[in-house]
Amino acid sequence: MSDNPSSFTQACHDAWRSDEQTRSTALVSNDVSLTYAQLQERVSGFAGTLRAAGVGQGDRVAIAMERSLDAVIAVFGTIFAGGCLCPLEPRLAGEEIGRRFAAVGVAAVVFDEANWDVMHSQELPKRVRIPFGWDRDPAFVDTDVGLDDAALLLFTSGSTGNPKGVLLSHSNLLANAHGVIARTELSAADRLLHVMPIYHTNGLNNQLFSPFLVGATVCFAGRFSAREMPALMARHRPTIVTGVPTMYSRMLDEEFSPDSLGELRFARCGSAPITEELHRRVEEKLRCPLVVSYGLSEATCTSLMNPPDRRKIGTVGTVLPGQIVKIMRSRLNEELATGQDGEIVIGGPALMMGYLGADPEADRAITDGWLRTGDLGHFNDEGYLTITGRIKDVIIRGGENISPGMIENVIAEIEGVRACCVVGRKDADLGEVPVAFVVRADNGVITEQEVLQAVAERLPRACRLASVIFLDALPETAIGKVDRKQVVALSERTV
Repeated sequence: MSDNPSSFTQACHDAWRSDEQTRSTALVSNDVSLTYAQLQERVSGFAGTLRAAGVGQGDRVAIAMERSLDAVIAVFGTIFAGGCLCPLEPRLAGEEIGRRFAAVGVAAVVFDEANWDVMHSQELPKRVRIPFGWDRDPAFVDTDVGLDDAALLLFTSGSTGNPKGVLLSHSNLLANAHGVIARTELSAADRLLHVMPIYHTNGLNNQLFSPFLVGATVCFAGRFSAREMPALMARHRPTIVTGVPTMYSRMLDEEFSPDSLGELRFARCGSAPITEELHRRVEEKLRCPLVVSYGLSEATCTSLMNPPDRRKIGTVGTVLPGQIVKIMRSRLNEELATGQDGEIVIGGPALMMGYLGADPEADRAITDGWLRTGDLGHFNDEGYLTITGRIKDVIIRGGENISPGMIENVIAEIEGVRACCVVGRKDADLGEVPVAFVVRADNGVITEQEVLQAVAERLPRACRLASVIFLDALPETAIGKVDRKQVVALSERTV
């Protein structure tokens, strides 16, 4: 990887053409395997196709494709063409797609056969179908794009529900990649098993951009399925696998051969909190360290990560090289001392360019150069950060602040519990009271009284649960995180 590249595009272009990487395997998907030379050819060829179709530097280009090797080519080809990549979740309704395009000013869309009908209903200046004959395309790499130019736009939604985009620069992508590569010692010897969505910041930044910059091999599998993981692990024998807590929880019931886990250096976990009990069970199952990290799309992807050889369970690790994270008194520019709980704020080179299509309230997420995450936590003397909750998730019972995560950690350790989520339910007398939603493990016979008693015995009186509701599964977002908004809605219907 170039020490001082002029852009993320240039860094990839230079790395893939180096003598060490040209002949090594870059991408494996089903029965197809591409060397870095072949990846370079296909990506630059697709970039040429986009340019020939009228896509210009800085154009926002949406990618609406099923999970495939072609989708990976389209992702990099868009950036090589000088465009700003805007990946879409699969199977979005046409109306929602139109709202997003209008909100951020999408100029072109790349789509495959599966998305033909919905994409042809959109009014756009340019449409590009994924080409099937790569050898017909003129090679192109936009070397004029700079570090401060936009490279990636990730869709999110604010409190109003209106679509908006997190706009990231070439410099942002490189800052995140440099930090992740340094912390994990990612190298050309690594094989990363990729099962996460490529419209999500982690699936792009940490599982495609970072490994491709160092010459690692990405084993690009289908959409995550716990049942398929043993076969995938046996086939690819990865050194790194990444997931979210829900994915790892589902993998606990599967059987993995010792040989399939033999080369696993570590497993990574991010995007949502993980209980200490689940953390230990996953490490025992996979026979390797589980490395927990923390970050937001607004800070590109990852700001803190546990060192694989010095991980501390219950923390999200230490600040990545080159990044800045502080604890401040909420909404005040007053930095708090080690051990004091406050709002986690992020600054530095990975901080986004800004929002597109945002309402005025969303624009205030960054103040005085700091991203206000809305998450609460504290650093210890060694620089490890512990997340204690979210400002919006804190349950205020009769004036006392209660962290849902503290209660969830207790419930997760009860034998017979697979997963849980604690939220606040409105109460006429106390304002809010904690309610637990629990998923039993297979053949689990845990009762409401056992859960109530465990919490009452181990936590302060204010943390006592108003009720326990058992579910077959917790509602999830598209990437497998527990959807707390839906859980809160359930709590109001179960009074």
